[in-house]
Amino acid sequence: MPQRTVQNWRRFGLRDRRKGSARYIAHRLSSAEEQAFFEMANCARFRDVTPEQIVARLAEEGVYYGSTSTLYRIFRKRGALSHRRESKKPVSSTTHTRIKVTAPNQVWAWDITWLKTNVHGLFYFAYTVIDLFDRSIVGWTIEEIESEEHARALFQRIIRDLGVVPEIVHADNGNPMRGMTLAAFLDMVMVSRSYSRPRCSNDNAHIESWHKTLKYTVGYPKTFSSLEYARSWYANFVHWYNTEHQHSGIGYVTPEERRSGQAEAIYNRRNQTLQEAQAKNPGRWRCGKTRRYESQPVFAFYRPLQKVS
Repeated sequence: MPQRTVQNWRRFGLRDRRKGSARYIAHRLSSAEEQAFFEMANCARFRDVTPEQIVARLAEEGVYYGSTSTLYRIFRKRGALSHRRESKKPVSSTTHTRIKVTAPNQVWAWDITWLKTNVHGLFYFAYTVIDLFDRSIVGWTIEEIESEEHARALFQRIIRDLGVVPEIVHADNGNPMRGMTLAAFLDMVMVSRSYSRPRCSNDNAHIESWHKTLKYTVGYPKTFSSLEYARSWYANFVHWYNTEHQHSGIGYVTPEERRSGQAEAIYNRRNQTLQEAQAKNPGRWRCGKTRRYESQPVFAFYRPLQKVS
């Protein structure tokens, strides 16, 4: 034992300052509060959502147990925190080219993903278009082949049904994306086309994220027995995603709430709940600031390569 340690004990008293030592913390949750928070987070309705979503939903209902980081600490303490999906853990990546998305129908991104069938080597092809402002799926179709004609028909139907024309449409570099049939239609309706750089999937990150949400969700069929079943299941999932899924990229509200303008009222209710909780027990906020739910700016990590004048 160093001599300085003994001198400090004689001068200041016996107090363990080492990291992780047992000591009194005024703002710490009591055992009963910690248990109540843990039981609420493990109830049936929260069994397949993240701690961020749990805290957001409870705040929306006027209930506050603790912060998201507190819930993570409780999970770690009880060995209840682990990576629960079949995919690898997310890896952060950086890119420098981006444009700011400030309104609906400003930037759409689309892609095609393969859906396995019961026959080995045979796939269906899901065409999906997402609006980056609110992450809503504005249109989709499932076909038996990849074709620029199917892509053109999809965009014609979306623009006709919604009655809007996007400013920019972004896609990868596949043949259906760069086909002249679709390009001629987009040029005709005065839409700028943007394409990912070669071998850079991050340039189309939002639609790739949608594909991961789709294929790693609980209940996703590993194979589809028929085209009709694939379309029926996909339609139900898109409806759930647009109306019930709380998206982390838009402040844990649903795409429909963001698109319809209801998000601000939801943010305000959550913020009011946190402010009331802080006023009731200010010691738990050592920095004096509560988390604030609000609309976050949305950026698209690419730029249009062709501008229609």
